[in-house]
Amino acid sequence: MPDSALLVMDVQRGLVDRYPDTDYLPRLRSAIDAARSAGVSVVYVVIGFRPGHPDISRRNKTFGEVSRTGAFVEGDVSTQIHPDIAPRPGDVVVTKKRVSAFSGSDLDVVLRAGDVGHLVLTGIATSGVVLSTLRQGADLDFGLTVLADGCLDGDPEVHRVLTEKVFPRQADVVTVEEWVTTVGG
Repeated sequence: MPDSALLVMDVQRGLVDRYPDTDYLPRLRSAIDAARSAGVSVVYVVIGFRPGHPDISRRNKTFGEVSRTGAFVEGDVSTQIHPDIAPRPGDVVVTKKRVSAFSGSDLDVVLRAGDVGHLVLTGIATSGVVLSTLRQGADLDFGLTVLADGCLDGDPEVHRVLTEKVFPRQADVVTVEEWVTTVGG
């Protein structure tokens, strides 16, 4: 799978603690380890803004509250990738400015430079970064796989509907264990 990249999106200290799934990080770690063993690029995507949030429009309903609270300023602890799945030397970290991993980032440039044609999506939240990145990735003609249990959402029913009904229209949807078996074999 040398033309693939595992995207680990928004698994940041400021977001992980909002979700009670204690098995999530070890499960995600197994996907990351399998990707590295198989020669699949691991690309981390984080949300981060400039001090004072000049990169957030007051019209942006999604990030307006972030601007008011002062959260997710580049360099702040909330923007740090959770240490349980921390990047290693050689891993790429991309900072985005909106919901999709492609919006306001250089992700597309990094992927094209690495001849990546297939994306394996994980992250927080299923209804946020995963959904937006899947849609944009499909429009950019990437092959797509979603690791259903490599994603978290605050609403289990929304997660279920997305992974069982919506995502399969544009991506293969598998579990971390299924993908690890496939990529390792």
